[in-house]
Amino acid sequence: MEIRATTVLPAVRRPITLHTADGLELVGELALPEGGAPVATLVCLHPLPTAEGMMDSHVLRKASFRLPALANIAVLRFNTRGTTSRHGTSQGEFGEGETEQHDVLAAIEFTEFEGLPEPWLLGWSFGTELALKWGCDPQIRGALLLSPPLHRADEADMRVWAESGKPVVALVPEHDDYLRPDEAAERFEPLTQAEVIGVDGAKHLWVGEPYVRRVLDEIVQRVNPAAHPLPTEWDGPYEKDVQPLR
Repeated sequence: MEIRATTVLPAVRRPITLHTADGLELVGELALPEGGAPVATLVCLHPLPTAEGMMDSHVLRKASFRLPALANIAVLRFNTRGTTSRHGTSQGEFGEGETEQHDVLAAIEFTEFEGLPEPWLLGWSFGTELALKWGCDPQIRGALLLSPPLHRADEADMRVWAESGKPVVALVPEHDDYLRPDEAAERFEPLTQAEVIGVDGAKHLWVGEPYVRRVLDEIVQRVNPAAHPLPTEWDGPYEKDVQPLR
C-alpha cells in the first residue's frame, strides 16, 4: 500500500499535559514506536497560532503518523499557550513568541522526565522562531527549521546556537512568502554551522505529498540516518485519519 496523506501507521500514542513554569497547562500528544525504545525524539513547534498554526498542522501531524513506525522516532507535539486543535486548547494567551519561552522549556523538560533519547527541535515557521530564541538547551541535540521567516529571531539568538556547535538545518522553500533560499543563506551567516537547503518548487506551507516526503526524509537523514530514505509503501496494519482538525 502506498503511504498517503491520511495514512496513520502504528504507534503508541497518548495524550500528555505539559506544565509551564508560569503555571499553565498545555495540551499535547506523544507518539512512540511500538515494540521498543525510540532512537531519537522530535519536539515539534508549530506555526503561528494566530494564522491557524497548531500541533495538528499537516507536516507535524504526518511526522507523528509516520515516523514512529518508519524511523523508530518518538514525536512530541503540543499546542503552545492559547492554541486550539482537535486535541484541545492549551491554557493562556498568545505571547508573541516571548512568553512561549516557558512552553518550549516545558516540552524540553518533559523529554528529560520521560527519558526520551536524543531530542531534536522541529520548528515550522513561527515554531522556528521559538526554536532559535529559546531552544538552545543542553538537552537538545540540534534544530530542524521549516520555512524560517526570521521575523523574531535575531543575530544574537543565532550566535548562541553558533557557540553551542549544535547542528541546525533550515529547509527553505523556493517560493516562500517570507524568506527565500538566497536571502536565507545570508541571514543565517551568524549561525556558522547552519545548513541552509533550498527546496525547489516548495511553498511556505509545504502543501503536497512530494514536499511532505522531502521534509520527512531530510529530518530522518539527520535524526536517524539508518532509516533514510523513508519507504513510500507500507505492508502492515494502518488506519485512516478522518477526524476534523478542530
